[in-house]
Formats: sequence, C-alpha cells, structure tokens
Amino acid sequence: MVGLTQEQKQFYEENGYVLLENLLPENDLSNIYEQYNDLFKRKNQEKMESSWVGSDANDRQSDSTYTVKGIHNLQYHSAIFNRFIFNKNLLDALEDIMGTNNIMLHHTKAHFKPPEKGAAYPMHQDYHYFPYKNNSMVAAFLHLDAANPENGGLFVYPGSHKLGPQEDIGAKEGNFHYVNQKLFPIEKATPIVAKKGDVVIFSYLLVHGSSANTSQRPRRMLLMQLASADDEPIGLQLMRPGQGWMLRGININRDASISKRFEQP
Repeated sequence: MVGLTQEQKQFYEENGYVLLENLLPENDLSNIYEQYNDLFKRKNQEKMESSWVGSDANDRQSDSTYTVKGIHNLQYHSAIFNRFIFNKNLLDALEDIMGTNNIMLHHTKAHFKPPEKGAAYPMHQDYHYFPYKNNSMVAAFLHLDAANPENGGLFVYPGSHKLGPQEDIGAKEGNFHYVNQKLFPIEKATPIVAKKGDVVIFSYLLVHGSSANTSQRPRRMLLMQLASADDEPIGLQLMRPGQGWMLRGININRDASISKRFEQP
C-alpha cells in the first residue's frame, strides 16, 4: 500500500473517518495480539478503570458492574507495539489524510471491554481533551477482535467533523468530555462493523462513541493519536509520555515552543 485511493480520500473528507483493511502483516498482528493479552494479565492487579461516569452521558454510575479496562503509553511496555506505531502502510495512509509527512505521535492507549459487562462510551469529540489550532489531530484505531454493536463496537456520526467543536457537556461534571446525547444519540449513529486487524482512522472532531458489550465476546483494541508537527495546541496542555515522537518527517517548531505549550505530568 502506498497511500489511499482517490475513493478512500473522498470518503474520509466527506465522512471524517475511513476503515482500512490489511495494513499490518499477519505475523505482526498476531504478535501484537499476544503481547496485548500478556500485558493486561501482568497489569490486572493495578487500577485500570477507564469507563466513563456521568449522569448526562449514560446510565453508568461509579458502582456499576460495567467496566472498561485501559492501559496507556503502550510503547513503554513492549517494543511489539511499535510495529503498529511505525507501520509504513499506516503512515502512508495518515500522510494522505493529514496532508503532511510531518507526523507526530501524541499518545497511545489500549482498551479492553469484557464480555457481557463492557461499559458504553458516550458520544464525544476527542477535540475537547487536546484542542489544536489547525485541527490536524487524528486517531488510528486497531481492532484486535471483530467488532459490531453487540460487543461494544465503535459508532460514528458521519460528516460531524465538519460541524466543528460542539458544546462540551461533560466539562460541567468533571474530567469526562462528551457532547449533548440528545442531539447525538447513539441510536442514530452509524455502527462500524470491523474484522480483526481492521484500522479506523478518524478526525478528532468526529462525534463518536461505543455501545456496551452485552455479547459473550471480548472487544480488544488499541489506538494512537497523532498530530501534524506543523500544528500547535490551544492553551496549556498536559505533556504525555512519548508525545512528540516523530513518526515521519521533521518538527522545526519543537525547541522554540514546547515549554510554552505543555506542562509536565
């Protein structure tokens, strides 16, 4: 693969996301899958709760049995995850989508939705967590299980990235950001039906969320978020481990501006 087809580029421009197949060699996908499972086994005694709690977002309360387990900064746990982060086919696609070869890592994370009790994620925009001036931020979401609405798959509002930032309802309650669920109900969103190994790339302005996992199958995923090195964050933001790794191209702005834009965790 060398970049996207014209049809894929047009689909992304119109919808704010694109589903891509066969980006990773089968051997890499298998090794990532095995290392993911091993990592979650090693970390299972630590606090990994990553589900959202909010009265306006969904029905989940802090004592709910529904859960999502999460681990951040995968590149610090195993070099295997770099096979996704530095995958040439993925970077070719990202270059077409982002319109630059100066591609900078923002962060990585993995989520696990267990069978029958995987919590839903309310519809939201990632923009509200880390806004950037030129909105270059995108996510690359790797499915480690086949996903659909029954096992907690991704839902999107196609074209919602064109609406710009929506009101951040979640900011009124705490650290969980989400949009008005009455304006963007998950029932009217488009489900992403994906196979194991499929990658969804989407704009951080795209309104998206996910359903609860009520099936007997798990839903495992990992993702990374990236920005153009030519873009700049809005306001003071938290500096995440590994943030600023150049996956392709150069960053001529880093030394002059990083101390003014980020605070250390």
